[in-house]
Amino acid sequence: MNNIKCLKTCDIKAALFDFGGVLAEEGFMAGLMAIAEKNAMNKQEILNLGFETVYETGFVTGRVREDAFWAKIRKKTGIQGKTEDLTEEILSRFVIREWMLKLVSDLKTEGIAVGILSDQSHWLDEIDKRHNFFHHFDRVFNSYYIGITKKDPSIFNLVIKQLGISPEDVLFIDDHLPHIKRAQTRGLKTILYTNKKDFFKQLQKFCK
Repeated sequence: MNNIKCLKTCDIKAALFDFGGVLAEEGFMAGLMAIAEKNAMNKQEILNLGFETVYETGFVTGRVREDAFWAKIRKKTGIQGKTEDLTEEILSRFVIREWMLKLVSDLKTEGIAVGILSDQSHWLDEIDKRHNFFHHFDRVFNSYYIGITKKDPSIFNLVIKQLGISPEDVLFIDDHLPHIKRAQTRGLKTILYTNKKDFFKQLQKFCK
């Protein structure tokens, strides 16, 4: 099975997809690792600092722009590089999974509302300019504009309210277990994404 057309019915009314790690390869992580390699630094250390700093600075919730984010990273690590070059290391590695977009379109054809729910920055808009994928979705919920992230369970209440759908009718797909657990506390159905094969196997719990 590789798309929704193989399934007869779905017991959900909406599906929310994380971006990096679900709809696309995880470019933030891959980009940070590339930056670490170019600067002869420990990859895990840079990864940890990157994820810590994106939340600490408020970059992911729209409080600062990328200049401030990279300035903080430079101060913490001593890495070299212009802001635009460092950003490109990240953006170029968000490779869209076309099979995921096909699934999204198939779900939409079946009358299921589809959306993105991502802890991202304005980089998500930049990636859309390159790959033109927003039009596949009914709604795009980006922490950069919402002002809160998936670390705060209330984001799920906010999104559900805007969708106008009961939480038990919503399927949330993410590759980060803590986000999955927080969504579950709000009553959403969930799939923890690990790989394509397992994802479709889990999807059969909700679409048969």
